[in-house]
Amino acid sequence: MSPPRILTIAGSDSSGGAGIQADIKTITVLGGYAMSAITAITAQNTLGVTMVEVLSPAMVGAQIDACLSDIGADAVKIGMLGSPAIAAAVADRLERANLPVVFDPVMIATSGAALADDATVAAFERLMQLAVLTTPNVAELAALGGHEGMAARGVAYLAKGGDSEGERVEDALCLPGQPAHVMAGTRIHTRHTHGTGCTLSSAIATYLGKGLPLPEAVDRARLFVRSALRAAPGFGAGSGPLGHGEARG
Repeated sequence: MSPPRILTIAGSDSSGGAGIQADIKTITVLGGYAMSAITAITAQNTLGVTMVEVLSPAMVGAQIDACLSDIGADAVKIGMLGSPAIAAAVADRLERANLPVVFDPVMIATSGAALADDATVAAFERLMQLAVLTTPNVAELAALGGHEGMAARGVAYLAKGGDSEGERVEDALCLPGQPAHVMAGTRIHTRHTHGTGCTLSSAIATYLGKGLPLPEAVDRARLFVRSALRAAPGFGAGSGPLGHGEARG
């Protein structure tokens, strides 16, 4: 049986912990075939981001076209976009592609760093409407208007609770017209959390590409992230990378 073809559209992390690199590791470990459309190149490590260069919308679009016109895809993950024009170029193509899309609205990293300006956030609206799931963290959910704002949009979303306080981590899967499905687990105390959101969203996309229903894909992706947190190799002086290769899918 052929592996599911997963296209990730995101920024590059030079330290390998997040972004395209985390996505490719996740997709590969979970048995998928990873393809990428890089939106931006970042100079970063476990201590933070020191420089960002955003690619042109034409180049991002060309990467997507090259992948979809030849190999094709079974699911798509979207991460850091970098500009409203890139967001529009991505939306133009994915609206025609009719594929399951998981959208991680990367605007505020777990570290608190802002990764998208107001115009880019406004451009996210089209992507949230075409995605089968949007995965905001605590700060991103607030920036998008909270649960009320997401419900008003009528979109499916996973409200991630890893950045909240307390010994229990609660993630809420919210589907239009249905009660929230809350999934909880004991907090894993570690400073090695770099790339958790990227890993989660790309894992969900991979499971969707395998044909799993959305709730099961989310549940299994959460368990994979928890396994990768426990397997973190301990690299770096700050928020270190996960242990993708040692995690259980």
